[in-house]
Amino acid sequence: MTGTGDTAVAVTVAGADGERLRRWRMVLGGGEADGTGHALAGRDAAMDGALGALYGGGSGGAPRGERSAGLGGSAPNVARWLGDIRTYFPGSVVQVMQRDAIARLGLSTLLMEPEMLEAVEPDVHLVGTLLSLNKAMPETTRETARAVVRKVVEQLEKRLATRTRATLTGALDRSARVSRPRHADIDWNRTIRANLKNYLPEYRTVVPERLIGYGRAAQSVKKEVILCIDQSGSMAASVVYASVFGAVLASMRSIATRLVVFDTAVVDLTDQLDDPVDVLFGTQLGGGTDINRALAYCQSKITRPADTVVVLISDLYEGGIRDEMLKRVAAMKRSGVEFVTLLALSDEGAPAYDREHAAALAALGAPAFACTPDLFPEVMAAALEKRPLPDPRPAS
Repeated sequence: MTGTGDTAVAVTVAGADGERLRRWRMVLGGGEADGTGHALAGRDAAMDGALGALYGGGSGGAPRGERSAGLGGSAPNVARWLGDIRTYFPGSVVQVMQRDAIARLGLSTLLMEPEMLEAVEPDVHLVGTLLSLNKAMPETTRETARAVVRKVVEQLEKRLATRTRATLTGALDRSARVSRPRHADIDWNRTIRANLKNYLPEYRTVVPERLIGYGRAAQSVKKEVILCIDQSGSMAASVVYASVFGAVLASMRSIATRLVVFDTAVVDLTDQLDDPVDVLFGTQLGGGTDINRALAYCQSKITRPADTVVVLISDLYEGGIRDEMLKRVAAMKRSGVEFVTLLALSDEGAPAYDREHAAALAALGAPAFACTPDLFPEVMAAALEKRPLPDPRPAS
C-alpha cells in the first residue's frame, strides 16, 4: 500500500522531471527531433516564439540545420519583437539578443528607423553600431540616435566619473611632494624610509628628522594627457568608453586633456570634449589603421614631456610604417613621456591584437594590456605618479 509520503515524493519527482523537460524543450526549440514531447503554453510559448524568431526553430519546428530567423525585414515586426524580449528576459539577456539580431539578421538598416530605435534597450554595443551607421543615417533618425547614445553616455558617466576624479585628484596631490607637510599630508612610508638611520632600538621607533609629505595640487595645470584612440570597427566599445573618460578628464582643471581619434586619417576632437556625445558623433568607426601617423600628430602637440601621459588605445594592427611607429614611442619615452598602451578599454574580456607589435612595445618599456573601465582610473593614477601600472598581465 502506497502512503501519502510516497505520493508526495512521486509528485516531486514528476515535477522535477517536468521542469527538466521544459528546460530542454526551450533549449532544443521544438520539432520532432527534440525528443522531449513537451508542449509549451502561456508565457513559455511566448518566450519560445521570441527565441525562435531570432535563432529559428520556434513553432515551425524546422530541423536544427535548416533553421532560419523569422523577424523578416519589417521595422514594426522587429519593434514588437524588441518589446517582447524586454518583457520576458532580463536586461543582460536582452542586450545579447539584440547584438545577435544585428549580426545574424542584418538589422543595421532597420536601426536607422526612429520607431525601432525607441524600442531598443541601449548599451555600449548598440552605440557602436549606431556610430558606424552615423554617416548613412537619415536626418529623421539622427536625433533619436543621439538620444539613445546620450542615455548610454549618461549611465557611464554616473558609474565612472566620481571615482575617476577622486582617484586622479589623489594622484596629482601625491605627485607634488613637500618637505614641511601638515600632519594630515605626511607620506609616512617615504618618511620612514628616509629616516631609518635614526632608528632607536631601545625605544623600537624611528625619530624622523625629515618629513616628506603630499602637496596639495593647485588649480593650475599639473599634467597633460593625450588620449589617442583607434577608431577601426573592432574598437567600437573602446571608443565609447574612452570618449566618456576624455570628457571626465577634461572637466578637471589640473589636467589638460587632448583627445585624438584615427584610422588612416587623424582627427583632433579636443574642442568637443565638453560633450562626449559630440565626440562620439565626430568619430567614424571602420576603415584602416595608421598608428604611426596618429602618434606623429600627438608627438607634435607635446610641450612638457616630463608632465605628459600618452594613452594609445588600439589593437595594434598597424597599416602604417611599423618601424617608424616604434621609433616614435621610443623617442617619447626618452623625452620623459609616460606611454600607456591599452589593447582595449572595455568589459569584453581578452581582445584580439597584434602580438608582435605588443611584444615590441613591451621591449621599449611600454607594455600593452587590456583594461576594464573600472581599472582605468587606477592605470591613469599610476601613470600620473610615474609608478608601475597596476595590471599584472602585460601582453606578450
